[in-house]
Amino acid sequence: MEGLPLCFMSRSAAAPRPSLLPILLLSAAGFTILTTEFIIVGLLPAMARDLQVTIPQAGLLVTLFAFTVAVVGPPLTAYLARFERRRLFVITLLLFALANGLAAAAPNIGVMSLARFIPAVMLPVFWALASETAVNITGPAKSGQAIFLVSFGIVVATIFGIPVGTLVSDAFGWRTAFGALAVLSLAKALLLYRFLPVISLPGNPVTVTRQMAILRNPVILGHVLLSTLVFGGMFTTYTYLADILERLAGYDGTTVGWCLMGFGAVGLLGNWVCGRLVDKRPLGITLLFGTPMVVAMLILIPLVHTYLPLASVLAVWGICQAGLFTGSHVRVMKAASESPALGASLNISGANIGIGLGAMLGGWVMKAYGLEKVGIAGSVVIGLALALTLVLTRMPPTGRVKHPGKENGEKGLSPAPCVNCEP
Repeated sequence: MEGLPLCFMSRSAAAPRPSLLPILLLSAAGFTILTTEFIIVGLLPAMARDLQVTIPQAGLLVTLFAFTVAVVGPPLTAYLARFERRRLFVITLLLFALANGLAAAAPNIGVMSLARFIPAVMLPVFWALASETAVNITGPAKSGQAIFLVSFGIVVATIFGIPVGTLVSDAFGWRTAFGALAVLSLAKALLLYRFLPVISLPGNPVTVTRQMAILRNPVILGHVLLSTLVFGGMFTTYTYLADILERLAGYDGTTVGWCLMGFGAVGLLGNWVCGRLVDKRPLGITLLFGTPMVVAMLILIPLVHTYLPLASVLAVWGICQAGLFTGSHVRVMKAASESPALGASLNISGANIGIGLGAMLGGWVMKAYGLEKVGIAGSVVIGLALALTLVLTRMPPTGRVKHPGKENGEKGLSPAPCVNCEP
């Protein structure tokens, strides 16, 4: 089994089809982890009122989480990749349980900031290594499908986690939503400990320095920048979607929760389309979903008072957002095929830099020009992402890069993966 950094095999080494149970368990854990990050979008208005801060100030909690993920993610993932996976995943879920419990009891914005910082440290580690684990179950030829299965937890979090959190907040208070996440995190930790197999690791772990060598590849850096722009554009507007629906559309908290439920539900279609196409056209996915997203963001506010057109716009946006979530992750992992776990972490970092900057940009636009303009701001950033996509499709291969997993004296050079050769 040379060449596979992880092994999910039965006692028979020749078993052709490893169990998908580990992927499903990781997907279920991913639901809780990603809900922890994004649930704040639906709770923002209620939290701001209770903690006695403005909406833009509460929005900085999104920025804090995102920037922590971006800064800590790659080096911490590269370092922790040497540790046994089950233990690492279980510890991560226990920390999420602790952080969500602290958030539920937070008396002020300072304690809430600490409660958001703790899970932000471990989120990129879990997501990157879970994605790499899934790829090694199915093999690199089906990496898109593997990541699709794991990322299904993200889509379910968007469908049920964020909207149900909003509904729970409206009925019982936002603290109850965080308390429920604490219980779920603890339950998922126990499930992983009970059912996830001990995962064997290579005898000689790759050093952090050798893994980080992929940063010398300009194509990889271009793909990470593209993820930054994509997520920056999405979250310039998405961070304040609940506020848009409350203040501009005039919906109450329950109606906003159901709107977010529909927004996430249609994302299943985007995730499915992405899973079918992304292995062959990773850059094409950005064009396919990014273009209609620009249109949807531009016309969101003008149609906010008309029920059916608004529902249609949110449906298009939800489909595109889910597709870009999965598509960006697969695209960067394929570009960084020499070190896919680090590639996944770099994508998470780039995406979270975009999320943080997007939340800041949306808050600034709201204060300077009004909530009505955040859709335009988001569409401009997505437009920049589409322009960069066209540039990447025309970039020649970068040549040969040092294989981060090879020792001196071995064949340490391999051609850079040409994931940018098709639109």
